[in-house]
Amino acid sequence: MQIDLTGRRALVTGAGAGIGAGIALALAKAGADVVVHYAHSADGAQEVVDTITTLGRRAKSCQADLTVSSEATALVADAAEFLGGIDILVNNAGHLVGRATVEEMSDEHWDAVMGVNVSSTFFVTRSAVPLLKASENGRVVLMSSLASENGGGAGSVAYAASKAAIVGFARGLAKELAPSNVTVNAVAPGFIGETAFHNTFTPSTAQAGIVAGIPLGRAGTADDVADVALFLASDLSSYVTGQVIDINGGLNFR
Repeated sequence: MQIDLTGRRALVTGAGAGIGAGIALALAKAGADVVVHYAHSADGAQEVVDTITTLGRRAKSCQADLTVSSEATALVADAAEFLGGIDILVNNAGHLVGRATVEEMSDEHWDAVMGVNVSSTFFVTRSAVPLLKASENGRVVLMSSLASENGGGAGSVAYAASKAAIVGFARGLAKELAPSNVTVNAVAPGFIGETAFHNTFTPSTAQAGIVAGIPLGRAGTADDVADVALFLASDLSSYVTGQVIDINGGLNFR
């Protein structure tokens, strides 16, 4: 069965590269018009927009620091104006920021991790809720992580905690928006290779060790995550809400 999102309007945050770019492209290939948010990856975001337009869909890139409430609000307003509303919100923006043990962690580090992963999701979602309620096909997809289940690697306590918070946010929001027929779900990727995240924070030897322990025998890809996000954004998931879908090749089971 082919997923058809023709006429749907999507905002994907953190879509200038990696998983976010993959999700934006997957939605567009299914027929959606997409606003591509980025924080720093202007060139990457424009490449995503250019690819989407070649598919015959409408697309626009927008820059914003989503840890700032006013910028998140402005992003949603800009997206809604360009698209004529919002049916699909994918909160992908997030970051490890850096590795630090709890003993050595500064207030600034903790705040930065919570800001980019949790506050940004809250700010964008809060602004988008009225638009999603007005849609006949409201969908919210949030980005958690395997770290929310297993605590993550060394020095990632703050990141793991932030991604666990996304799970609670998804489940609470799912109950809150269910009467408006808006579904809310999260995805929890495991090791996704060839991304700036792991290329920056995970040494190649550690990456090889992780892959060796994955039952399916390979690293995940951005497309692996995008396919699940596409399902959650579509009519095929109309009776699925408040769920967290693991995408880790069997590396961890709930």
